[in-house]
Amino acid sequence: MAATPFTKILIANRSEIAVRIIRTARRLAYRTVAVYSDADVQAVHTHAADESVYIGASPSADSYLNIARIVEAARRSGADAVHPGYGFLSENPAFARACRDAGLVFIGPSPEAIAAMGDKATAKRLMQEHGLPCIPGYQGDDQSDAALLEQARRIGFPVMIKAVAGGGGRGIRRVQDANEFLPALRSARSEAQAAFGDSRVLLEKAIISPRHVEVQVFADRHGNAIHLGERDCSVQRRHQKLVEEAPSPAVDAAQRETIGSAAARAAVAIGYEGAGTIEYLLDASGQFYFMEMNTRLQVEHPVTEAITGLDLVELQLRVAAGEPLPLRQDQVRFSGHAIEVRLCSEDPTQSFAPQSGRMLRWTPYAGVRVDHALESGADIPTYYDSMIAKVIAHGASRDQARRQLIVALEDFVALGPATNQDFLIRCLRHPVFAAGDATTDFIDDQALALLGVPAGAAPLRAAVAAALLQYSSASTQPEAAPRAGLMPRVPLTLLYELDGQAVSVELTAPAPDQYRIALAGDVFELALQRLDETTVLITHDGYRRRAAYVRSAGSVLFAFAGGVHRIQDRRLAAAKHSAGDHDGRIRAQMTGRVVAIHAPAGTRVSVGQPVLTIEAMKMELTHCAPRSGILTQLLVELNAQVTQHRVVAQVEEPGAEAGGNAVPQEAS
Repeated sequence: MAATPFTKILIANRSEIAVRIIRTARRLAYRTVAVYSDADVQAVHTHAADESVYIGASPSADSYLNIARIVEAARRSGADAVHPGYGFLSENPAFARACRDAGLVFIGPSPEAIAAMGDKATAKRLMQEHGLPCIPGYQGDDQSDAALLEQARRIGFPVMIKAVAGGGGRGIRRVQDANEFLPALRSARSEAQAAFGDSRVLLEKAIISPRHVEVQVFADRHGNAIHLGERDCSVQRRHQKLVEEAPSPAVDAAQRETIGSAAARAAVAIGYEGAGTIEYLLDASGQFYFMEMNTRLQVEHPVTEAITGLDLVELQLRVAAGEPLPLRQDQVRFSGHAIEVRLCSEDPTQSFAPQSGRMLRWTPYAGVRVDHALESGADIPTYYDSMIAKVIAHGASRDQARRQLIVALEDFVALGPATNQDFLIRCLRHPVFAAGDATTDFIDDQALALLGVPAGAAPLRAAVAAALLQYSSASTQPEAAPRAGLMPRVPLTLLYELDGQAVSVELTAPAPDQYRIALAGDVFELALQRLDETTVLITHDGYRRRAAYVRSAGSVLFAFAGGVHRIQDRRLAAAKHSAGDHDGRIRAQMTGRVVAIHAPAGTRVSVGQPVLTIEAMKMELTHCAPRSGILTQLLVELNAQVTQHRVVAQVEEPGAEAGGNAVPQEAS
């Protein structure tokens, strides 16, 4: 077979995956070229590469989906190979073909293999031909609403609607009955079109509480194929993976050989080349079903690297250059256990709504592998995926890896937009996950334990917040003002919001940086000791714990006991409506674009009825009426950009006076 050597690689991707590829390419003495949009002018991946090329005037995902611009960027830079990473164009056969036509080595499978396996409907037909069991469903060409609804009824509810193209949980909806089907179909199509440029869907019978297990395969152009074991990706929200591990706690050695060899045979059968992942659902009886093949490197590839000692990007580069795989199946060795979590800029308490903004302080934990492309002061834009880092721990046993990861997350400092840091810690600590029994329903089934406030944690957290609010206010005063003079000698009433909840405490300071806080019948004695510019040591009842904090725009953000919290001083602010006031205002839960309006102004709506949908970071979030009444005002138009907390609509009870222009454009 012909060799295809190359020396300079353009990475058609961004953020942590670009940095990850650059790291291996540099070790193997390849030059690298990054690409960037307006939103990524100062992004870390542009500095990490040897060169970078601007590819789009529009600061959106569209820049990274523009095939012509990326191929031209390769020509301008003199790159002779292209690595697509994952997401964006990584599973687009037209992109692979355009690279080949331009004389570029595409570091991935052929356009024909991508077309065959990247299309979920075609892939299922091919796998059925080769004897792999598939989930009952519909993969037909008739995409009309009527035909799909008829097929859903034939399959039997609940059913899964899945985008034919792409991956990453985009364009997937679980539908319980026929009444939910058409709205879910519209939403899945819209999300799929935005993410992949293809609105086609397929249907599958929903398997109740399965495990999501996938097998990593590698194949070369010399007819060799191996598997590198399986990963368990069952902990998901919105069908997107949050926690991944290798090996799966639900798969024994016999099952591993069965599903692994089947995956390798499938790769050979279609003439596959490079890295690929065969994804299965594993039901409670141990039966596995083929779902799809991802024709690219996966986000969760580090856990496979950890237990095999292999660099999967290196294998990709060697195979793309025409080399045979450097090892046979009987030479693959597995060692220990690895777990990865995806740290995302999202708010789990608000339906995991994506969050954007400036990362004020970013200090990853140094004791484990962290794949990221952030630094303090970097902006997280609204246009891309919400994942900002991957944190990976490897141990001799599953429990050792799990405990290492908990420690890493507890000591990780990410002060800026809300993240799922505390949520991930709770997932890892939960007894169901600790026992290895989590299925794809884990987050839904355990929502109360994963999202609630632990007993006893709220009062101490509120006291720490009060002390930090007072301490940080004093520390920003001019040096000429003695700190002793700023200490409240008599009880001072502090009114503030902690993570959006109103709190009132009485605070006194008997000595510098010592605080006595009375809160709801409890009294907390706290002492704060400055460790550096943004870190203090907090002592309470003989127990010491660090807290990192920053002040920004009138707020104080602090990391404490694995969670990040926001304090807003409300002593001089007007009273704010609480959720119980039912003021009828619909506020944007995230910064993004209005992609659908479900009810025009003047419509009578009932509580929970969809009013509009906002899209950001490849996710759609439908905003519903907070109460029944008349939708008196709709303050946005289709395709309008809105900021988080902005009031976008007003619902008033029948007979109430119209709000008119009195409804503010931002939350009060």
